[in-house]
Parts: sequence; C-alpha cells; structure tokens
Amino acid sequence: MTDHRNSATPIDPVKLDRLAEVAVKVGLGLRPGQDLLLTAPAIALPLVRRIAVHAYKAGAGIVTPILSDEEMTLARYRHGHDDSFDRAANWLYEGMAKAFSNNTARLAIVGDNPMLLSGEDASKVARASKANSIAYQPALEKIVNFDTNWNIIAYPSAAWAKLVFPNDQEEVAIGKLADAIFAASRVDREDATANWASHNAVLRERTNWLNGQRFRALQYSGPGTDLTIGLADGHEWEGGASLSKNGISCNANIPTEEVFTTPHCRRVYGHVVSSKPLSYQGTLIDNIAVRFEDGRIVDAKASRGAEVLNKVLDTDEGARRLGEVALVPHSSPISQSGLLFYNTLFDENAASHIALGQCYSKCFVNGAQLTPQQIAAQGGNQSLIHIDWMIGSSETDIDGILADGSKVPVFRKGEWAK
Repeated sequence: MTDHRNSATPIDPVKLDRLAEVAVKVGLGLRPGQDLLLTAPAIALPLVRRIAVHAYKAGAGIVTPILSDEEMTLARYRHGHDDSFDRAANWLYEGMAKAFSNNTARLAIVGDNPMLLSGEDASKVARASKANSIAYQPALEKIVNFDTNWNIIAYPSAAWAKLVFPNDQEEVAIGKLADAIFAASRVDREDATANWASHNAVLRERTNWLNGQRFRALQYSGPGTDLTIGLADGHEWEGGASLSKNGISCNANIPTEEVFTTPHCRRVYGHVVSSKPLSYQGTLIDNIAVRFEDGRIVDAKASRGAEVLNKVLDTDEGARRLGEVALVPHSSPISQSGLLFYNTLFDENAASHIALGQCYSKCFVNGAQLTPQQIAAQGGNQSLIHIDWMIGSSETDIDGILADGSKVPVFRKGEWAK
C-alpha cells in the first residue's frame, strides 16, 4: 500500500479528502443550492478547505466557516472581566437558528484540546458554559429536532493527539490519531461511501427489531449496576442515517455505532456506574456512580472530577434526568481500538451509554408533529445540557421488558443477544 503522506504533514491527505467527501455526501447529504454553516477549530483549516471543495462540487450555495482559536479562548479566561463569563454571543446563535430555519445545513468539526480549560477557574468555566448553553438554545433546538441536516466529524490537533498518545513524539501522535479517526470514520478504504451504506443498513436492522418489540423498559445488570430505564411513551429507536424535517437523509455523527432512543425521564430506578471516563470541559470525570429515584439522580459520586459532575447536575431541573439511552456492542471498532479518545463523538461509540439532559424529539413516533408539551407529557426530558457517558462493558447484560412484564434478552456480555 502506498503511503500518501509527505514530510510536511503526518496526516494522509487522501484520507483527509475522503473524510471531507463523506462528510458532505453521507454526513450531510448536501443538496444543490443548499447553504452550509461550518464551525471548526482554526487548526482544522486543511479539512475545512477540503469540505468547501466537496460542498461546492455538490452544488452548495454559500459555505460559511466560523473558526475558533484556543489561544483566544485562553485569553478570555486569563484577562477577561469577571462579569463577561455570564454572557454569550446571543446574536450569533440567533443568526444560526435563522439560517437553519432557512434550510442551511450544519457541519461541526471537533478537534480542540479536550483539556484546554483544565487549568482555568472552574467557576468561570461553569458560568461561561451555562451562559453559552442558554444562548445556544434557539440554534440547538433546530439541531436536536432535526429541522435541518447536520453532521459532526473530527480533525486531529496536536494537543488532542498528545493526550491520546502521550508517549509518542508530537508528529507521530498526530499521525496515529489521524489514522484512528479515519478508521473509526470508515474512510480508511477506497469504497468509503459504499461502506457507509452497508453500515447504515445494519444499524437500521437493529432499530427495526427494537421498534417492533415496543419495550416498556430496559433492565441493565453488571458489576456495580442494577438499573431499570423506562422508555418514553411512543418512543422510536434511531440509528445511522436519519431523515431530517427538510426531507434530507443525514448521518449526524461520523463515526457512529449506536442505536438510541428517548427514555422516560420520570421512570428510571436503581444504580449504575460508568465503564469509561468522561472528558468534560477540561476535566476527566472517572468512576461515576449514581442512584436514580423516580427518574432523578438523587446521589452522585466520582473518584475524580466529582465537583464538576455535581455542578453539571445542578445546571437545571432536567440535568439530573436522562434524555437518551443508546446501545453499542462491546465489539464495536472504537471499543476494540482500546483507545480513550477524550472526545464524546468517539468514546460514546465504544460502549452502551446514557445521556443526562435534553432528549431528541426525533426519537418519538411522529416526533416532528409533537409539541414540546406533548413530548414532555410522553416522558421526554428538557434541559440546557446533553452529556453522554458510558455504562456498557463486556460484562453488561440488558433485557427488554415488555408491557406484560416479560423479558426479552437484548445484550449478553456486552453483545447483541440476537
């Protein structure tokens, strides 16, 4: 096999271009004449440029990039006035919401240093995050409700790479992380688009089976875990490609190995422990252990990052309740890589997981026609946050509970039972 890298970059330019093409064609399903709003860290400019090329080749109207910079972010925390941490760029997010309402597609590239804010004032980080979450709501609602087609992909920055591969030289680490991203994103092969079609078909088989079962709840058992998660009334399982309200099929996350739905936010009972660390805003939260009563977390502990975890849980009333439950086999490629990516886009696809906070209205039968009040009445959760953390492992068993109380095996030892 020919290695297309050169001495200037450890990132394979052919696979990087392939990732851009898959993001446009598979991730977004971009239509001719459709505008594209793109956000990315400045370090990801090589990928941003390739996306622009493929977007315009696909007939994009206008591609608008918005770039962030880590040094500018740090400058705020080190020199910004204290009262500025309770503010956010409302005007920007209102503009985004307007763009999405006008059928603009949304693409996000992640790649910032996951530990960027680890040395900054934790209270300022929490305040800024909350202010940003509140300001982002108009745009976020358009995304979580799939008003438009959207997609998230990743780019290997140096700081991120050194976190994942701390024992390697920077250039080597970047190359390794790039290869891991390409493999997980299924662009490490020439037939990437066809491979995604096959992968989406497998995920669709899983969702069809689950939707046919109409489980009332899922029961989890394993080391440190005895948890029953009620499923929302009229819930619907999703996975792989999703049809957005504008009629375009998109893969919101690249990579993805999960099938997911909406739990009933008032019908979760028992206790559960995390199976992998959660990287959140520069803090690694490890060995999370929580207990639910009537859907609400009433006790939460962590061996590391407990203070940050509890601040998250106090964000609002919905932060202590679940907005998503997702099934991922232990044999998923990301799990088998043995890597901790320190990035939820990847780590959530290594294990079955749950998410604190906001639910997806997409995960209801006829969800597009339901009002927020109807979604809440059916058990959907509302919150400023949506944070996934992993609870599955090779020792996890999951049973589906039917309306009559009988059980159907769903997972055994971390793998699909059927």
